[in-house]
Amino acid sequence: MEPINWLAVILGLAAGLLLAMVWYGLLARGDSDAGSSLAARPKGDWWIAGLVLLIGSAMLGHNFARIGAETLAAKPWLYFMQAGGIALAFVVPAVWLTTLRAGLARRARLAECGYWLAAYLAIGAVFWMLG
Repeated sequence: MEPINWLAVILGLAAGLLLAMVWYGLLARGDSDAGSSLAARPKGDWWIAGLVLLIGSAMLGHNFARIGAETLAAKPWLYFMQAGGIALAFVVPAVWLTTLRAGLARRARLAECGYWLAAYLAIGAVFWMLG
């Protein structure tokens, strides 16, 4: 196993948080139904999202270190396949079920799940760029 690229882990976390600021800022603006929207989310929970993104980014870093730089250089699509696959297999279903149980409207559930898929792909892109 190669060493984990900790710079990519931290920059992946930053990319995920930056995406969240844009994603939720743009999506919450046009929402008029506060009871079923992202606009109704409590503010100030960025540190929790940051912690979750840090764990996800570190796990992707560990995953990429296990795959190895040589394999990743020969097959760069693995960055996106691995990051998107983990998001689609584990994160998105968990977010979907949690928001469904919380009673969020379908649009809000799709936005939440879409964010986490995009965030994981952004983290994968950071690792690819720093490959």
